[in-house]
Amino acid sequence: MSTPDVVVLAMVFGLVVGVSFTVVLRAAMDRGAEALDVQASSLPDGAAAVVAALVEPVVVVDGSNTVLQATEPAIAMGLVLGQAVAHPELDRLIDDARSDHAPRQADLSLPRAASGPRTLLVTAHAAPLDVGRVLLVVEDRSDAARLDAMRRDFVANVSHELKTPIGAVSLLSEALVTAADDPERVRRFAGRLTTEAARLAALVQEILTFSRLQDGDPLQGAALVSLDEVLATAVDRTGVAAEAHSVGVVVGKRSGLQVLGDAAQLTTAVQNLVANAIAFSPAGGHVGIGVRARDGRVEIAVSDQGCGIPQEDQERVFERFYRTDQARSRQTGGTGLGLSIVKHVAENHGGDVRLWSQPGRDSTFTVRLPEAPAPEPVAVRPKRREKERT
Repeated sequence: MSTPDVVVLAMVFGLVVGVSFTVVLRAAMDRGAEALDVQASSLPDGAAAVVAALVEPVVVVDGSNTVLQATEPAIAMGLVLGQAVAHPELDRLIDDARSDHAPRQADLSLPRAASGPRTLLVTAHAAPLDVGRVLLVVEDRSDAARLDAMRRDFVANVSHELKTPIGAVSLLSEALVTAADDPERVRRFAGRLTTEAARLAALVQEILTFSRLQDGDPLQGAALVSLDEVLATAVDRTGVAAEAHSVGVVVGKRSGLQVLGDAAQLTTAVQNLVANAIAFSPAGGHVGIGVRARDGRVEIAVSDQGCGIPQEDQERVFERFYRTDQARSRQTGGTGLGLSIVKHVAENHGGDVRLWSQPGRDSTFTVRLPEAPAPEPVAVRPKRREKERT
């Protein structure tokens, strides 16, 4: 809500308040055990109705900053404590608006409330009414600020990640020109150039995949997806990499399990887990894939025979572009987006992904998704026998 909107709201509210100060407020707003105790003569019915109709966090205070009325969103945000405004920063903004006889606005970072999930980043508007009353409207910008920060980080990370292979391609191209008369050097540089180009192409593809995951909702056009087919496709797509690394891929027996969602996204998630397990398993090792149903959830587990993941890295492996071993990632061609894509696919389908790992031992990634309900059996009516012709 912009400042002009707050001014108009304050004017309307002031007109309603000016009708009568003797009408009794019909009901206080219920807040469970912490109900807001509003004085019966605080506001007339019309003014109370105006506040109650608002969907924004709105608080009305008197000349001593005692809360006369607050909307449910304001109470849910922890802006009100009993009959007082919960944050001194808001009290100061209200006092400034009252003393200046003019609307005031401020961007504030409010301390985390006892029941709040995080620090609140808000834009607060205070508009004076008559007889010392002040209307406070608060706009929660926490999610918007978090998304902006994520976008900035993403752009910075992408720029950094693209810079390395692009720089390598540029240097190798120059080296090829200078080594035109040396066939051996040309072959060596050409091979490295091919590797860097493949790495660049994989990074761009995963960035596009990650971007699409954030834009779409797979449950809007959800369909029944066979997990047996998802696993078969993922294993087939990683077959070349498994053969190149001399790693065997073992898939459990067919489960017949299904989930609701997007088959392409689920296949991409499983493919990333299998490719990751292949890359970090030693030559001659095996990657195991299994599916089971448990407590209304379907679990897809992918295990490798790698060196494990340190405890301090296990909470961060699902972050974008995070790598536990930078040198190993360069060798395997990892982009640092694979596990982040897996996490987003799982969350988009109402599930999650978990990791079990110990340094020096194998690692197991498990995607947990809601199990699709079994289709109801369709009753088949017996066919009527045709009457024999006479």
